[in-house]
Amino acid sequence: MEGVVISDTTMRLFERYADFRGLIAAQFSELTQSKVDSALRFAEQRMADVRRYNGTPMLDHDVAVARIVVEEVGLGRNSTVAAILHDVVRIAAQRRDGELETLTTLIRDEFGDEVLGITLALCKISDIKLKMSKEQAADFRDMIVSYSTDPRVILIKLADRLEVMRSLDMFPVAKHRTKSWESLNLYAQIAHKLGLYNIKSELEDLSLKYLEPEAYHNIVHELKESEAERLEFIERFLEPVRKLLDGDNIRYHIKSRTKSVYSIFQKMRKQKVPFKGVFDIFALRIIIDCEPEREKALCWTVYSHVTSLYTPNTERMRDWISIPKSNGYESLHTTVVTKEGRWVEVQIRTERMDEIAERGIAAHWRYKGIKQGGMGAEEWLRRLRELLENTTSESIARRFDSNSSTGEIFVFTPSGDIRKLPVGATVLDFAFDIHTSLGSICVGGKIGGRVVPIKEPLRNGDICEVLTRKDQTPKADWLSICVTSKARSRIRAYLREERMKHARMGREELERKLKNWKIDISLDEAVAYLCKELKQRRGNDIYMLIADQKLELQRIKELLQRWLSGEADDERRLAAARAEEQKRSRQEEREQPRSSDALIIDERINNIEYKLARCCNPIKGDDIFGFVTINAGITIHRADCPNARRMRERYPYRVMEARWRSDAAGAFRVTVRISAADIPGLATTIMDVAAKELGLAVRSINFTPKGDGTASAELTVEVPSAGIVDTLLHSLRRIKGVKNAFRIN
Repeated sequence: MEGVVISDTTMRLFERYADFRGLIAAQFSELTQSKVDSALRFAEQRMADVRRYNGTPMLDHDVAVARIVVEEVGLGRNSTVAAILHDVVRIAAQRRDGELETLTTLIRDEFGDEVLGITLALCKISDIKLKMSKEQAADFRDMIVSYSTDPRVILIKLADRLEVMRSLDMFPVAKHRTKSWESLNLYAQIAHKLGLYNIKSELEDLSLKYLEPEAYHNIVHELKESEAERLEFIERFLEPVRKLLDGDNIRYHIKSRTKSVYSIFQKMRKQKVPFKGVFDIFALRIIIDCEPEREKALCWTVYSHVTSLYTPNTERMRDWISIPKSNGYESLHTTVVTKEGRWVEVQIRTERMDEIAERGIAAHWRYKGIKQGGMGAEEWLRRLRELLENTTSESIARRFDSNSSTGEIFVFTPSGDIRKLPVGATVLDFAFDIHTSLGSICVGGKIGGRVVPIKEPLRNGDICEVLTRKDQTPKADWLSICVTSKARSRIRAYLREERMKHARMGREELERKLKNWKIDISLDEAVAYLCKELKQRRGNDIYMLIADQKLELQRIKELLQRWLSGEADDERRLAAARAEEQKRSRQEEREQPRSSDALIIDERINNIEYKLARCCNPIKGDDIFGFVTINAGITIHRADCPNARRMRERYPYRVMEARWRSDAAGAFRVTVRISAADIPGLATTIMDVAAKELGLAVRSINFTPKGDGTASAELTVEVPSAGIVDTLLHSLRRIKGVKNAFRIN
């Protein structure tokens, strides 16, 4: 850097990280080198006094992470710079002294918005208080990835965790188990989804080293002990394979890969066998160097050579060349057996496929010669997003978008339990998600020391404490506050139960009142009538109105009394008559002179209204007369009404002539009493005569055996006129077993 004066501090800094700077110079442009040097100086100035557990500078960790990002993950300039700066931002955020705001401005101005965004997201992940719980491991994984709105964030975090595990010996012993558990159950799983198999395997092995130290060291020892014999066997196995491949002039090289310590440990545990009982300790990888268009053909050629020499296990054959895995992995796998009965796994792939398998999807673009930065990085990020979105297991894939697109947030209880909720969830949703009883008495919450109402929306990473009160109960308006189905269903269930309690109270109250009023009908009959009259769908609705004091008992009493007295029926008939009357009033006026003294039924004379008397129930065709009442207008009675003689003798001046209009139409309800022999099926025969033969609407039939071989029945039907009643009586008397039939109303 000609003409630039470098301070002694900077010289010492560059000397300390000379290997790293050499790596950057070998892979990136001068601009990237300059940005990386600036990041080193920026971080060193702000973390000069920050040390790791072994006393070395914290910047050693950041540079080691950046090296993994470049060498093992294959990211570019912005990712490398963000890896160097991520602890600067984390430490500033922990101090909570306002330094972070100034720092973010400086990073944005010097390194850009992308670098700032990555470092802030890494800081958020570092703030997550992870809990060692296998039940919640998937939720923690999802939360870690949910913060990674930029896919590079999670890749850098994996590099960060890998460096921590490589240096775990310097950490306090108390942290060994916690860090290892997190690495095994959270970060190794994410690496697996991204196709970063080397990182996944190393995280698993290092985790096992601290979680199961005895088993780990035993397996490592066994691998070393059997190494010489294993290498000798591999050479014997490969000798005939090489001859066939060389004969076809195929360019290739072969790797032997021993299974990871963790994989062997898992097989020993699942199969319940010792180390010597695990047969596929190693795998051979035949890697072909060829043009892209010849990849598939040559892979299958190599496969045919191997299987011509050794017998394959068809059940262990895996073809990920024709259909690659969702994370981009391509390879042919087969397991073959030698003449000595020893099983060997053989993997067949090309150079391109091997690099993707080793370094994940990032290698796909680097292999094509696309440098990180510019459009190449954009294309790589787009492909990575597609990869993750297509990975359905554990739902990790969908979490790379922002919260609004994933539709989920993660909220902690004060004790560190994590809860997954939909975006827009409130404190009340959170309370119900923990437990129904807690949600039912929730009155608010506390987030970050701030008391908030139950309708307060929650954000990703909030630590929420639920505030309760014993006398609190769910309310109907809570349904508009909650967004989770769990909370809404619990609230509805409580409200239904409360409604049922109220309904029982209302029913009991109505039962008592019916007895007090001495109204001689069943409760069900009364409620059925009230539902019809008050336009309610169910009896419970009536009971609820009573319990909530929205329906006065005095009104119920009046409605039932009017119904039983016939007044309500008369009013309904009158209403129907009025509707008909409006259509035909002019015609009636022409048919009947206004000077006539006779009352024309189904007509209004000088605005005088009438109703049909319940005591004799007149229908069209009956001889009738009108009687002027004091309060109810004119009542129409049959001429042979039981009360007719008394009314004519005592109130002759209130009796008036009446007759049916000739074209009056309508349905009149009449009841016929039948005396007959007690014969099985007689009631059905009676109904068939009325309904099927005469086409009448049957409203009810009560058939009562008398115990002496006879029975009586009351049949209620609707008829258009008295003439039809005569026809009905005649037809009934003809039924075998019927002794008599006559009209009683």
